[in-house]
Amino acid sequence: MGPPSRETWAQRLGAFRASPSAFMAGPEGEDLGRDLLSELRSEKLSEQTKVSLLVLSLEYPAQLWPDAAAAEAAATSLLDTLVLLPPRPSALRRSLLLAATTALAAGDALGPTSGASRRLLPLLLGLASGRDLGRGFGPASEQRPLQATACECLRELESCKPGLLGGYLGLLRSLLGQEGPVQPLSLLLALALRNTLVIQARARAGLQGLLVAGDTPVTGGPWNWTLAEDGDAHLQPQAPSWPAAEEEACGLAVLEPSPEEARELRAAVAQLLDTSYLLTPVAQAQLLWLLGWALRGLRGQPPVLFKPQLVRLLGTAQLTLLHAVLALKAAFGEALFTAQDEALLLRRLTLAAQHPALPLPAHLFYLHCLLNFPENWPLGPTGEETAPLLLGPRLCRGLLPSLLHDPSALLAHLHLLCLLCAEDEEKEEKGQDWCPQHYLGELLAGLRQRAALHGGPRALATLCFQASYLVVHCLATQPTVLTPLTHGLAQLYRARPALAPHFVDLLDRVGPELGEPLRAALRQEVVSRPGRDEALRWHLQILSKVADGKAPSATLGFLRAAAAHCSDWGLQQALLQVCRALLRAGVAEGLADLLQAMARQLEDPDGRDHARLYYILLAHLAGPKLGVALGPSLAAPALTSSLVAENQGFAAVLMVQEAPAPMRLSVGPRRAAGPVPVLQLQVEVLEPLYSVELRFRVEGQLYAPLGAVHVPCLLPGRPCRPLHLPLRPRRPAPARLAVRALFATPAGLTCHAHLPPLLVNFADLFLPFPRAPDGDNQGFFEELWDSCLPEGAESRLWCPLGPQGLEALVACHLEPFVVVAQPPTSYHVAIRLPPASRLLLRLEAAQGDGVPVALRTDDWAVLPLAGDYLRGLSAAV
Repeated sequence: MGPPSRETWAQRLGAFRASPSAFMAGPEGEDLGRDLLSELRSEKLSEQTKVSLLVLSLEYPAQLWPDAAAAEAAATSLLDTLVLLPPRPSALRRSLLLAATTALAAGDALGPTSGASRRLLPLLLGLASGRDLGRGFGPASEQRPLQATACECLRELESCKPGLLGGYLGLLRSLLGQEGPVQPLSLLLALALRNTLVIQARARAGLQGLLVAGDTPVTGGPWNWTLAEDGDAHLQPQAPSWPAAEEEACGLAVLEPSPEEARELRAAVAQLLDTSYLLTPVAQAQLLWLLGWALRGLRGQPPVLFKPQLVRLLGTAQLTLLHAVLALKAAFGEALFTAQDEALLLRRLTLAAQHPALPLPAHLFYLHCLLNFPENWPLGPTGEETAPLLLGPRLCRGLLPSLLHDPSALLAHLHLLCLLCAEDEEKEEKGQDWCPQHYLGELLAGLRQRAALHGGPRALATLCFQASYLVVHCLATQPTVLTPLTHGLAQLYRARPALAPHFVDLLDRVGPELGEPLRAALRQEVVSRPGRDEALRWHLQILSKVADGKAPSATLGFLRAAAAHCSDWGLQQALLQVCRALLRAGVAEGLADLLQAMARQLEDPDGRDHARLYYILLAHLAGPKLGVALGPSLAAPALTSSLVAENQGFAAVLMVQEAPAPMRLSVGPRRAAGPVPVLQLQVEVLEPLYSVELRFRVEGQLYAPLGAVHVPCLLPGRPCRPLHLPLRPRRPAPARLAVRALFATPAGLTCHAHLPPLLVNFADLFLPFPRAPDGDNQGFFEELWDSCLPEGAESRLWCPLGPQGLEALVACHLEPFVVVAQPPTSYHVAIRLPPASRLLLRLEAAQGDGVPVALRTDDWAVLPLAGDYLRGLSAAV
């Protein structure tokens, strides 16, 4: 067969993108990377197809080159292909540079011992500097895009190995003043400068003339790896923040450049800032962060160099630039921003957040900036949430939350309002015309009113509880806010008991400031209701959470009234959960009588058993032992009472436990019939098993999910009928099935076990075609044979025969699929492969030791599988 065509490559790439891991684990995965590299030099494929192949190597380098050796070989092949390109304009040059860079970076092959690295790095630096590298690197019109691509490649390599370009800072500075792509060069120089400063600070060394221009290395010549070997940490140049731990670890403050080095450093930073207005907003933001990071903490390097940029950026409408300005403010504070700058920036954020036509993401961004505004002189301890001092009530009136806001925007506005309430407690006591706490109470009341609507959207209830939690988180020390909030939540439960799961979740998350009074209020709401309410299950769920030793008589009275109406299993279990909570709280008086009555009156035997067990535990164990017996852990300390062990055994019966596999599962004879292939499974057990459920999971995405197989009973020594497992392949390919068994033992335990995986062979997917309606089998086969081309594929191979000959081989393996037979020398075979493929075989002119086989299929991926299957038939006869 010839090399794959464009359509063939399209199919392979589509299958790979659908599931890269499954494709690489299949029969074609091993050769994909090698075929990709060889096809890049083929003259039969167009440049567009080759570019699509290179895009694949950029998106999935780890799958194509899984180790350093494969990545090194791939980068070498890509560079060889680059050198062989003709001098005419070509879209492949930039893609080849990117692919070679990605292979070295992703495969961790970049280093001084790598031959591809010694070739690529000087080549990239030469292209970035605009040197004439010969006609092989394209015409003059292509040099500027190549220069930009080379800068991007160098920046990627510098990010992977900090300090790689530390010895060429002077050269990069000189390039920035020449004609060339400004943005790639600026970002490359800023990143290299930042990494060099960090590495030199850690080594407690100066800049040592690194900012002075030097010679460009020649291709294949030595590269300066000194700083790259010292900069072993992977720094993150994207996040616009300076964590204190990272700053201390970098130790920039210990770097004290000499006066000449400081002058060169200021000149380099000023040069980058002077050209920053030519960059895109995102690139400007990254440049400002890199330079700010480079200068932060350096002694003798004031941030005044950024001042001219602030005049331009304080009025920017670009969110990325505004974020960069706030990052600079967090870094330098009053050393760069005056009080007037801070007031102007805060007022601008406030007014922008109130714009009515602002998109929701931008709206949330401005609110986030206000909530985390870096003040010059913040009050309170570090890390404490406070509203900015200059953000007074008058300035914030347009930022108050409203019920008309989007839920995420409402929560952000509410967060800001809570911070204002925390600072305004003293002002409220003095009296003023506008009170933020009063507005907060009205807002929460409106949220509870919407959440109380029966049949209302669940999102409204969720928003109400999110807002309540936020208020408790910010104002946990203010009883003037928490008291009305507690009463309001109790009234909300009275109006809509179906919100009980939300109340349970809220109680799990809040502290004792709200948790204790809310528990008491909810308990009072529940016990004051009649025990036959329609919302009984919600009342029991709340009681199981809030029941304690306080006011046990009211709780027990409610439970006695409710027990008569707990007719189904679920209500009885909820009632028992409340009893369990009272047991753990130490309630004894009255509870024993209730448990005895439940043990006699409950309809479900499981409920009666639980009630009887709880009564025995209450009657025989003291308080500490009772708490341990009812605890959630089964690994309780050994106690003197045997009832504790009995309780643990009772709990073990209710749990699914892992156990060794007490069965063997194997694949039986093939059954070629029906609309889908079916595996016949044979089961042997070592002990009696009941209610067996076999669950199957296909490794990869070659098959659709498989259903479970159920068997009521399996006994050792008694034959079991074969189990049928329908297969639904998405591609006609072999697979491995992970198997897990769930079963019950004679002791009453429910267990699960992992069984050895099952192999689905290629032949297990074979299905016969329906017979020709008119009986013309020869014509039917010829019609199928002709329909496979030209979209499909054709091949020929030699199939060795065993001592029994062709007739025995066909009878043993291919008889259900034979359409036309002229025994003993000629057979025509038609095989249907789900979901929608076919495989046709012509076995003719058989000889003593073998038979030539002609194959046709409408799916080219089937050919290698069919070849392996046919070559292995003689050994299986």
